[in-house]
Amino acid sequence: MHQKALDEKYMRMALRLAARSRGLTSPNPMVGAVVVRDNKVISRGYHRRAGGLHAEAIALGNAGEAAAGATLYVTLEPCSHTDKRTPPCTPLVVESGIKRVVVAMIDPNPKVSGEGIKALRSAGIDVVTGICEAESKTLNEAFIKYISTGMPFVSLKIAQTLDGKIATALGESKWITGEQARQEGHRLRHENDAILVGINTVLADDPSLTARIPKGRNPVRVIVDTHLRTPLHAKVMSRKPPVRTIVATLRTAPAYKVKKLERAGAEVLLVRSLQGRVDIKDLMKLLGKLGVMSVLIEGGAEINASALTSGIVDKVVMFIAPILMTSKEALSSIGGASPRKLSQAVRLTGVTSHRVGSDLMITGYIVRCLSETIG
Repeated sequence: MHQKALDEKYMRMALRLAARSRGLTSPNPMVGAVVVRDNKVISRGYHRRAGGLHAEAIALGNAGEAAAGATLYVTLEPCSHTDKRTPPCTPLVVESGIKRVVVAMIDPNPKVSGEGIKALRSAGIDVVTGICEAESKTLNEAFIKYISTGMPFVSLKIAQTLDGKIATALGESKWITGEQARQEGHRLRHENDAILVGINTVLADDPSLTARIPKGRNPVRVIVDTHLRTPLHAKVMSRKPPVRTIVATLRTAPAYKVKKLERAGAEVLLVRSLQGRVDIKDLMKLLGKLGVMSVLIEGGAEINASALTSGIVDKVVMFIAPILMTSKEALSSIGGASPRKLSQAVRLTGVTSHRVGSDLMITGYIVRCLSETIG
């Protein structure tokens, strides 16, 4: 087998390892590592949790003396700096006697950004980069945006009928999609640091906003509530299970309402106003400062429209059920103003689709946001 094909084979193995820790490493990236000698895998490792050993350290530790003269495959450039909890990996690689290192992508962290590779090459190690780079970047798309901009990576999730509706004229919406699609939705919650909805969703559905999957991680619950109407008895205010809840409101919010929510256990985040409502872009900046690396929006029509027009959405995940509402009174999945021209519509790239039970799941990345074209 050609060397490039071998490199891709072992790198994909490392990528599969890295993906095992989805939802568990934030604010760190997911990283996998494989040590290969004479075309045989002698050890593996992946970064399991923030604060835990890095993938390279685990793989090299498992390999022991057998690492000397071997090749290390790693999905992200080995770090060359010491953070608050873990030492750098490049000295470990050098000391192990590794002869060759194959890296999927350069670390976008300004503290690393090529310095790890320089250190390895300076030690006489042969370094190859760019193997399965696109796959690695997709795996760590949230980390890349967050470490580069300080803003969370935002996914907009919508479950709708074939004709674009999310509720009947009377407000009934449970359940448009099937059980398998809903399970996929819970997996998305587990993978994201925070889940965001508007107050209308809380008032209409009283959701728990938890990830109901085995060993799933519950995201931070963020409620966009301009007038502080969140009921103190709402499920999002429950402390069982103990999930962090943030209520985002205006800086001009009445102090007594803020104190009531805080006494009930919520954190209240004061956000800049935009046309009398919570400025969702300013909210993303504040969440980023709080260490939130990724946000899943599961809002209603108005929150969905606000997110798109503000330009904060990176990715759209849509579940489409084989159902037709056949009524203009039924609630559409995206509200707000219509673009004046078709050329002003939001466009997606990198679109993929597959069946989830009886429903269709479509995923794509935003090319152009309405905020650039609608005045």
